[in-house]
Amino acid sequence: MTTIILSGLTFGLSSGFSPGPLTTLVISHTLAYGTREGAKVALAPLLTDLPIIAVALTILMHVAHSSTILGAVSCIGGLFVLYLAYGSFRSQIPHPDHEAVQAHSVVKGVMVNFLSPNPYLFWMTVGGPLVIKAWTNSPRNAVIFIALFYLCLVGGKILIAHITGKARHLLTGKAYVYFMRFLACVLLAYAGKLMYEGVGFLF
Repeated sequence: MTTIILSGLTFGLSSGFSPGPLTTLVISHTLAYGTREGAKVALAPLLTDLPIIAVALTILMHVAHSSTILGAVSCIGGLFVLYLAYGSFRSQIPHPDHEAVQAHSVVKGVMVNFLSPNPYLFWMTVGGPLVIKAWTNSPRNAVIFIALFYLCLVGGKILIAHITGKARHLLTGKAYVYFMRFLACVLLAYAGKLMYEGVGFLF
């Protein structure tokens, strides 16, 4: 039980605070639309990861040549992150009246997380084997691991949104535009990495 708890906390916190497309989107949406919209992006794993876990476990148990699936997902994810980078680069100083209307935070968060190979890789290489092992000992252990993992994962990203929201007033005018362009460059790097990995999986 102790091992399960420590594993859930460790992997959840490391995933929650690690840099990546979803974390970058949490920061950029918080700066553009406020803490609430950034927190909505942070909730994306709760909406996407159930089918991801199911697919990952299926691949883990039944599919021998999973590299093709990972490659396709990675390439598609790279293209979508590239689109997000383009949007961040073209960002202008946000108008308060337009914030909630233009955010689409949940949709963008879901798309980024669902098209990223990272959740699939985690659940096939680390999370999946842990869940299967925990389940054989006790189904309760598997549930505890998953619950702690997502509590820390989502909680960590919501905390990032909260901290970013507190510092939001420091980034106004041109400083905001320049910072969004910096985030666009970060997203561009992630897009390139995802597509490079995707090509590697495919070939």
